[in-house]
Amino acid sequence: MQRLQVLKETFSGLDAVQQQLAICSAVAAGGILAYLMLRRREVKSIPLGEGWWGAGEKPLLEDDKVYPFKVQTSDEEIKDLHERIDRARYSDALEDGGFHYGFNSTHLKKVVSYWRHEFDWKIQVSVLNKYPHFKTKIEGLDVHFIHVRPPHRENQKVLPLMLVHGWPGSFYEFYKILPLLTENQDGLAFEVICPSIPGYGFSDAPRKQGFDSLATARVFLTLMERLGFSQFYLQGGDWGSLITTNMAQMKPQCVKGLHLNMLNSTRGFKVLMSLMIGPYLPFLVGLNREDVRRLFPFFEKNVWEILRESGYFHIQATKPDTAGCGVNDSPVGLAAYIMEKFSSWTDLSNRNLMDGGLERKFSLDDLLTNVMIYWTTGSIVSSMRFYKENLKSNPNNRIDAKTGIFVPTGLAAFPHELMHCPKSWARIRYRNIYSYTFMPRGGHFAAFEEPQLLADDIIQFVKKVEK
Repeated sequence: MQRLQVLKETFSGLDAVQQQLAICSAVAAGGILAYLMLRRREVKSIPLGEGWWGAGEKPLLEDDKVYPFKVQTSDEEIKDLHERIDRARYSDALEDGGFHYGFNSTHLKKVVSYWRHEFDWKIQVSVLNKYPHFKTKIEGLDVHFIHVRPPHRENQKVLPLMLVHGWPGSFYEFYKILPLLTENQDGLAFEVICPSIPGYGFSDAPRKQGFDSLATARVFLTLMERLGFSQFYLQGGDWGSLITTNMAQMKPQCVKGLHLNMLNSTRGFKVLMSLMIGPYLPFLVGLNREDVRRLFPFFEKNVWEILRESGYFHIQATKPDTAGCGVNDSPVGLAAYIMEKFSSWTDLSNRNLMDGGLERKFSLDDLLTNVMIYWTTGSIVSSMRFYKENLKSNPNNRIDAKTGIFVPTGLAAFPHELMHCPKSWARIRYRNIYSYTFMPRGGHFAAFEEPQLLADDIIQFVKKVEK
């Protein structure tokens, strides 16, 4: 009471202007305190959940051992492929159509001829097996992964890092970046784990409905725990970006850092203001010149272009089994369906070219090896279902969409990524951004296209976190 009386007398002794200043200061302090209290109460993790995705009922015990695995092939498998290729039926390409209508059938014949007569799957299998492969059963699924350790060196700090692919990629996307990450970089090297998303490649396909990115995140967290890692780094693009983000939301205490080369944050008042003011006064809404160049005109670059490139998305998010039936049965159809994405998603201007610019960044051997991973495992349909499982309901209403990400985050913005997300937008969800890099070149398949650029950005991000 005595303190209140002193405050009252002190306030009464102030003139009108001083009283107003005191009131404003108190209100501001109260607002800041309320904001800090709100941030303290903000949810910083999401539930792990549980699941069982194998056939039938969940057993009482599940084998948790890790087993070596080797990619194999046979003469019968190759003979069947060649017979199907020989029976392929092509449509006539439109004159000067480039890749605007999809994979140009004139160039497709050339690619398929190389596949049939020059591509050697047995050699590529030996390439795949140059890194150690493993499988382990998690939630009823055999989960495939490669595990690459760096060469032993004195005074070397080794950090575990998981790389997660997307669609229509595979673990093979990372084969060129692996030696860059496992070699010594100023006393730092990575022990790398590259899993196959369940339903992709050599991982089992879920037998039950509902296997989405949250379930995948939980499975991959179990994998890291099973391998003995209590803390680790994560990197992802495409679906890998969402999966690793979910991992960081589920167990932030385990994720030392999260590095992404694709992200999307297009909701909220800040984004709306950026779209209205950004083209004219970008500095007022946290944009710089490069953001403006990549974003605007917004409707042309981020609405119409996405509509032109997302037909597959709507099919796979609604009736994946129907569309998948054809490409699962026809190797030529599968190659066209998958490889077209490696054309346009690498650089949209490739649509103007009769060969789709495929060999500007990739070799046919590399592209066809990725296709063969889908073909030999029969996993294209289950990989397409991942869209359906994640988009059965409004993704903005999911718990992960309403929860921030608080682990140290590094973002690599490649200029030919399908959508650009400025740093100011990324901060809406990712609350602890350590690095944001405008990459000088490259598109959607960063590790496959520009392994050195991506490796350098991962390394500089991790060094910042470690300091």
